[in-house]
Parts: sequence; structure tokens; C-alpha cells
Amino acid sequence: MKVLLSIKPEFAFKIFDGTKKFEFRKVIFKNPNIKTVVVYASSPVQQVIGEFEIADILSYNPSEVWRQTKEYSGISEDRFFEYFADRKIAHAIKIKNPQKYRQPLNLQDNFNVFPPQSYVYL
Repeated sequence: MKVLLSIKPEFAFKIFDGTKKFEFRKVIFKNPNIKTVVVYASSPVQQVIGEFEIADILSYNPSEVWRQTKEYSGISEDRFFEYFADRKIAHAIKIKNPQKYRQPLNLQDNFNVFPPQSYVYL
């Protein structure tokens, strides 16, 4: 099963150039059968640019998640802790086999969905 995630373009493109190997989330999807993430690069790009497999999901306190992921986080330490401020649990999706599409796709035309705030099941 697949899930579509809205990701800011600056981070979405880092997934496909290999500098970001973890995608951070405050809330993780409840369905344990999700194996693939489809990447929607949010505004101003507003296109589906690729997908990746989920190798693992780390769910710990933010300090522990940062310790385990900082080398390939694709984000500064300050920005990481700002994002998880006041959160007891941080989630990090470990990225495996990222594949950027040759041609970006459109959400409505190709998936018949609207841009999600966080994620939508496909």
C-alpha cells in the first residue's frame, strides 16, 4: 500500500539527490501496511516528483531521533528541534530506493486527490 506525503520542495529534492535519507513527521500514518511513499513537492512546485520505499520508521524522543539521523537528515539541527518543539515523540521514515519520476505528475489528473496537509492513503 502507498501513502502520498506533502513535502516542502527544498526537502523533497534532497531525497532524490541522496542527501536526505530520513523524512521527519510529527504524526505517522496508522496503517502498518504502508510500504511506499509517493512524494508531493508542495508549493511552489505542486507536483508529484517521485517515490521511495520505507526501510524503517524510527519513533523516539526528538533527541534520540536526531542522534540516529543527523548525518543524513537533510535539515539543520536548529530547524529539526524547532519542528519538534513541544513534542515527546519524533518520527523518522528511513528512505530506501528513492526513484524520481522522469516527468512529474499532477495530483488531480494522476491521483484524483487534493494536496494533503500531511498525508493521504493511495
